[in-house]
Amino acid sequence: MQQQKSDTNSIVALVMRALHRARIAILTVALTYLVSVSVGIVMVHTGNEWAITYRDHIVSRAQSSPTIIALKQNNRLRAAILDFGGNLYGAIADTLGGLGVVFPYPFIAYRGWIGGIVSIDSSHLSRLAEPKEATYYLITLTLQLIPYVLSGGAGVNTGLSLYRPKSFYQGEKWLGIPKEAIRDAFRIYLLVVPLFLLASLWEFFER
Repeated sequence: MQQQKSDTNSIVALVMRALHRARIAILTVALTYLVSVSVGIVMVHTGNEWAITYRDHIVSRAQSSPTIIALKQNNRLRAAILDFGGNLYGAIADTLGGLGVVFPYPFIAYRGWIGGIVSIDSSHLSRLAEPKEATYYLITLTLQLIPYVLSGGAGVNTGLSLYRPKSFYQGEKWLGIPKEAIRDAFRIYLLVVPLFLLASLWEFFER
């Protein structure tokens, strides 16, 4: 029991260290999401027709997705699992794109903007106007974006280690990438995976 507790503490310490090492990359990704979400919210709330039309297009297209079909069939668990898988796939793409350092930022900004423009409903009324709906929207958005921020930051941090490796990333390499940077990315994913699962379960079971 004591050994198990010690092992758990060691894993937590390694994850926290990985987050600290990747903090600059994580903060830049978080800032990109904050700005892009805010821009999306402002655009639809000020009546920007292009943003509103694009919001309707995105939502309409999503109606035929396996996730929404499962939800319409009242199979919330399947919907949540499909949503979880889709989010994790997107996160992994961001992480791999981070090897190019700047490559994932346009996709990050786009994803954040989408999160902002869906702050209005199908009648183009603000989801922030009613406390219950505003709470659901903001919690759902936050729960989804936190693991996206971490996964994106993990990728960018790994990319930076390729070009300007810090002292703790000196040493063995795999395909030119410092092995310790890769390990840090995997350590961060120990948070990313369960956080995405939590976000999906909240989104489809809290309604």
